[in-house]
Amino acid sequence: MASQGTQGYKLTSSPQLYFSTHDQPFLEHQKQRTPSLRLVPSQSRTSSDGISIDPTMARQGTKRKIDHETSDSSIETPLTTDMIVEKARQILQRVSNSDKIDKDSRKKATIGIFGKSGEGKSSLLSAILGKQNFVPSGCFGACTAVITQVEANLTDSNYTAEIELFSKEEWEKELTIFFRVREDDSEDRNEELIEIAVEKVTALYGADADQKTLEELKNDEKFAKIESFLSTSKKIISNSNLSEFTDDVASYIQHSESSPGDWFWPLVKSVTIKIPDCNEFLEHIVLLDLPGTGDCSKTRDDLWKSKLAECSSVWIVSDINRAITDRDPWGILKHCIEELGPGGKCKSINFICTKTDDMNQQEYMRSARLPRDQIKDQKKTCILHRNEHAKTRVKEKFQNSEIKKIFNTDNQFQVFTVSSNAFFDCNLNLESSETEIPKLQDDLRTLNKSINRELARDYVNKAKGHLSWIQSGQFDKDKKTIEMKDNEFEKNLKKSLTELDKYFDSIYKDLEQCLSKGVEEAVNSCVASTKKLITPNKDGRGFHKVLGALCKNYGCYWSKNRDVILDLNKTLAKHLHKCIYNDFCQIFPVSGKTGKSVQEQIDKFSIIQSDSAYPRSDILHYIQNFIKIEETKLKAALNRDIVDIKKGIYSSIQITIVNEMASCYQQAAAVTGTGSMKRMQELLITTVDNKKHDMFNKAKMELLKKFTNLKLDILKALKNELQEVIKSSQSQTSEKTRMDVSREIEELERLLEQLSDCWSLYNKKPKRNGTNHKGNITTAQ
Repeated sequence: MASQGTQGYKLTSSPQLYFSTHDQPFLEHQKQRTPSLRLVPSQSRTSSDGISIDPTMARQGTKRKIDHETSDSSIETPLTTDMIVEKARQILQRVSNSDKIDKDSRKKATIGIFGKSGEGKSSLLSAILGKQNFVPSGCFGACTAVITQVEANLTDSNYTAEIELFSKEEWEKELTIFFRVREDDSEDRNEELIEIAVEKVTALYGADADQKTLEELKNDEKFAKIESFLSTSKKIISNSNLSEFTDDVASYIQHSESSPGDWFWPLVKSVTIKIPDCNEFLEHIVLLDLPGTGDCSKTRDDLWKSKLAECSSVWIVSDINRAITDRDPWGILKHCIEELGPGGKCKSINFICTKTDDMNQQEYMRSARLPRDQIKDQKKTCILHRNEHAKTRVKEKFQNSEIKKIFNTDNQFQVFTVSSNAFFDCNLNLESSETEIPKLQDDLRTLNKSINRELARDYVNKAKGHLSWIQSGQFDKDKKTIEMKDNEFEKNLKKSLTELDKYFDSIYKDLEQCLSKGVEEAVNSCVASTKKLITPNKDGRGFHKVLGALCKNYGCYWSKNRDVILDLNKTLAKHLHKCIYNDFCQIFPVSGKTGKSVQEQIDKFSIIQSDSAYPRSDILHYIQNFIKIEETKLKAALNRDIVDIKKGIYSSIQITIVNEMASCYQQAAAVTGTGSMKRMQELLITTVDNKKHDMFNKAKMELLKKFTNLKLDILKALKNELQEVIKSSQSQTSEKTRMDVSREIEELERLLEQLSDCWSLYNKKPKRNGTNHKGNITTAQ
């Protein structure tokens, strides 16, 4: 983790700019979209937009005169975030003749979107982005198996699709399995798997492809074409024309049963669509379609779960007429509690009821017993009445669901009732605000702005840290005082590391105690839990096929429509997960403070103590300023890494169980013939019984091992990086670096103040009306 958490830092003893790798695209994009700000002559003291600046280049060994007449009263108009970043960049450029920074590696916020094809996801996205048919119908999640994500194109004005493909070997393996299953005439024949395979093969090779043998298919000219197609792992499509782009992309994400052949979606793992001119919503956000149906492919299921664990928010999209009764979204959420909560980083869920304008008003008024003679606009009244009823019912269902324990505050679960059609068409009875599209736009806009503000604040702080480092070389140094201060920093570092180590040891003991209890409960109940899961509730007809699919997929079965989910690994892991759940959520909370979290302990960590034995001086002030900012950068990077690493810690329980059961699953999957279901059941039950003590203890030790590795990596990163920071803070001894940049530091401090002020003003603004029925923004940015 040390390499992950700290690789973004380039600490050097020479007066060059050093920044984390989290800044490049952010800064480059600010430069692209922000016009260069002309610096006014120095005697003017103030730029046209209110920030006092000095365009004069600092000269070696020269202390510049500070104009004390400049005051904050000269600031007339608050600066935007982009302008603040541009000004900070200009300050750096005039001091160091450079604003060069390294490449960005910070991940964007991901919003996962559940919903079957036909639920209105494409129309919803088009409405949110403010242009009708911006995302063509069927583009967003048309194919049930392909994971699709949409983000802003920050490099040019083209529509771009990055298509990730399966390897030639992976596809040939799938084909081999398909033909083997198709030729199976026994009672174990898996009709659902065959249905999926036929859909894939005919989509690619044509209507009669499923009737051919594998050898006949290999002799087909399309087979050679597809082999050549799979010679690359990724395909890029880019076009400035939306219509042409859609036509080019269609064959990779869409499917037509009426026109089979040359539809390439079976070969596609995921598609990333990059859209121009949507920075207001998606500059720092990715919208990720998580298909509501699957194809029983372990590769795709694993990818689906890994993508889900990346989501900081989830939108459930469902037709308003099926929002309550549709089992799919609720079932998937229930099954994926771990991936969303302790095993992920999801902070909120939005349940979005679509197609609210699709209504038979007469029938609804009759069923809802609304008085016809007292209502002027009957359809609008019916729509709004049904919207409120749907919101109430969805919230009630959520209150009674298991996911309530994770998302337990009002703002963590919200219900929207939207009409994408009425948003664009004013003849469909609803005002723009009543379609609730503007509410979702505001959510995206606010999240996007908050991320942009965070990046801007980080950039300005880094600039301030760099200038503080330069400024520390301006003063004559008392070498003895500096040396003693160095020793104090080292002593504080050692003390803080010891305290952090004690914290980790305490947490380790708590986890070990919880896991030991979980092991005991799992050992006592695992055989009964296994029997319950793998035994059919009713007459059992066809269940042997489900059980066979579960074993072939290493313990997990998801039906094509995901309405039936059986996961033996998750069942076996549930007692360990249950016993550590509360402690784990306190140690690694998705948001907020618990008083026990690793992130809080890292935030408290500092080698600068208020009870210093040495009197304050200008040089020590700037040195401490520099160290404090470097500390903040390092701790922020570590906290970002912890969010990803904690997912691996939590999932290690289930991964260990899968590994321990793998050989059993393989043996059970090979069982066929009369009585196969009983023999598979006996094999699974016997294996669980024989392995239970060793398996659950291994799972316990693997989690503790990963937690210990986290501790060691954090301590190592803090020690090594901060020792380098201390060393760098004392490297300003060369005469050529002696310049006074106190004026620039003051400017950066004012920029930080304005950054806070502009965000406060934005939050105080009343919610906008959003966009009008034509999708145009109604208020200025």
